[in-house]
Amino acid sequence: MSTLTEAPPPLAPAEPTAKPPRKRGRFTPYWLLLPGILWLVVFFALPLVYQASTSVQTGSLEEGYKVTWHFATYWNAFSEYWPQFLRSIFYAAGATVLCLLLGYPLAYLIAFRAGRWRNLIMILVIAPFFTSFLIRTLAWKTILADNGPVVHALNSLHILDLTNFLGWTAGDRVLATPLAVVCGLTYNFLPFMILPLYTSLERIDGRLHEAAGDLYAKPSTTFRKVTFPLSMPGVVSGTLLTFIPAAGDYVNSELLGSTDTRMIGNVIQTQFLRILDYPTAAALSFILMAAILAMVTIYIRRSGTEDLV
Repeated sequence: MSTLTEAPPPLAPAEPTAKPPRKRGRFTPYWLLLPGILWLVVFFALPLVYQASTSVQTGSLEEGYKVTWHFATYWNAFSEYWPQFLRSIFYAAGATVLCLLLGYPLAYLIAFRAGRWRNLIMILVIAPFFTSFLIRTLAWKTILADNGPVVHALNSLHILDLTNFLGWTAGDRVLATPLAVVCGLTYNFLPFMILPLYTSLERIDGRLHEAAGDLYAKPSTTFRKVTFPLSMPGVVSGTLLTFIPAAGDYVNSELLGSTDTRMIGNVIQTQFLRILDYPTAAALSFILMAAILAMVTIYIRRSGTEDLV
């Protein structure tokens, strides 16, 4: 009993734990990010600051430009060229919708039905990138020529009557009309829609489709409840990659359109290279950038997904 009731001997004080060795490579990720940060600063941030200062300058090319904080240039540029802004947004939105309608079925086919032909179809999708943007656009001048098979087929099917009524074409011509510009934009930016859609669809677990079938869901219900919601990151990424460059494009309007189909990119190019009105051109560029940024922000918030491909 005396042995059981005796107090245990006091414990020796614990030795202080040694500090973990200092990791030498903790700054390695920052060093790896440094080249990319420098690239963005030199080729994006600095030109952006320079253009911002140019937009508030006054003067001429002969006398030189000075920063006078002339913000009225923004209002003057927008009030004069707002039709081109609206036209650019309309053309870009139309091309984006067409790319989505054409690209989603093809991306779905590649992801779920292509089988051994998947690689071949993917090569065909990216094949337009093997030639220059200019050559691809010039090819559409031959495709949509007045005496070509496309115009002849549209006339035979009386489709041009409908497009003339809607104001997309004029008479028996497709070239130099809004339809030609939108067709060029759709063709040139279609791969930017298909690739994100395919990546998003490929990530979907096939067992989810099997589970939907086991619950007696129809194919249309499975697509509406399972496939399309899970592919929303690809839809959002594809529409952004299509709409943003299409809104600022000027090549398609220059080669396939006319003076009545000029987009804001054509105006900026003319102001920079022909009229040499640098403040107006810079102001137009910033207005376009601000408008696209606002629309993209609203679109991403309304899309209901933050996971982009």
